[in-house]
Amino acid sequence: MGLLIDGKWHDQWYDTKKHGGEFVRESAKLRDWVTRDGSAGPEGHRAVPAEAGRFHLYVSLACPWAHRTLIMRKLKGLDDLIGVSWVSPLMLDQGWTYHEDEGASGDPVNGVEYHRELYTLTDSRYTGRVTVPVLWDKHEKRIVNNESAELVRIFNDAFDDLTGNRLDFYPLDLRETIDAINDDVYDHINNGVYKSGFATEQAVYEKHVTALFEALDRVERRLTEHRYLAGEWLTEADIRLFTTLVRFDAVYYGHFKCNFRRIEDYPSLSNYLRELYQWPGVAETVSLDHIKRHYYYSHDTINPTRIVPKGPLLDFDRPHDRERLPGQGIREKG
Repeated sequence: MGLLIDGKWHDQWYDTKKHGGEFVRESAKLRDWVTRDGSAGPEGHRAVPAEAGRFHLYVSLACPWAHRTLIMRKLKGLDDLIGVSWVSPLMLDQGWTYHEDEGASGDPVNGVEYHRELYTLTDSRYTGRVTVPVLWDKHEKRIVNNESAELVRIFNDAFDDLTGNRLDFYPLDLRETIDAINDDVYDHINNGVYKSGFATEQAVYEKHVTALFEALDRVERRLTEHRYLAGEWLTEADIRLFTTLVRFDAVYYGHFKCNFRRIEDYPSLSNYLRELYQWPGVAETVSLDHIKRHYYYSHDTINPTRIVPKGPLLDFDRPHDRERLPGQGIREKG
């Protein structure tokens, strides 16, 4: 995972020594919005209007943050409005690439070879980590936004007038609950696996892996009583948790040493994971091949042999038992 400094590429891993063995994630920097009519986004952020064919989504099929946006693109019926390209799972000294011989899609919009070129096309002197996902504006020829949490909400609302899709993954009356769940899940689970796996001091690792499993235990208790995290409705909170859960037993359990328990060992979490995987459209956004090749091959500081394990054998198509709890699917707006 490299970065740009004044537009120049540096193959530079995270400096955990600077933070006492802690992995510290950099905040996304490109934060413009897309709104229905181009009016300002939240907190007055600059916005561009939602238009069919104007935007292109760049992702990694391995990345859980990018995966959120792929699921929302699918569930909100945006396939025909927003194109998508994905990088190679092998993130090496040149960062994310569009090398088709390694499993990338190529880039039909800008024809770039390296993902970082999208950042320097946006700002020739860009400084910061080169991350996925990014939403590209083909009219203004720039990255509009590279914050996955915001892209999820943009997709939830901005294009409704064009698609007629009224599904609502962030209902107004559930927002306080969703936000509280997101805060806990992000800090201790989504990012918790990275804080455990990228730690370079024993005490730091133990602190974060313990907090991770305490949070998983909290979620397990919640899902024992509720069909979904916010109650009876599927929301963005579920999508944000799902992308970590689906990678957990294949990658985080072994590669990141998050090995107190597997998700398969949690009765409610494992059934919940299978329900979400089997939701129409979701399974086709999951690539365990990209997931395993990326983590095990790209992180040579953790896995210097770059051997990618054949297992575990995972069957997300097995029946689940979530029907025993009340649930009504997805809310519609209005």
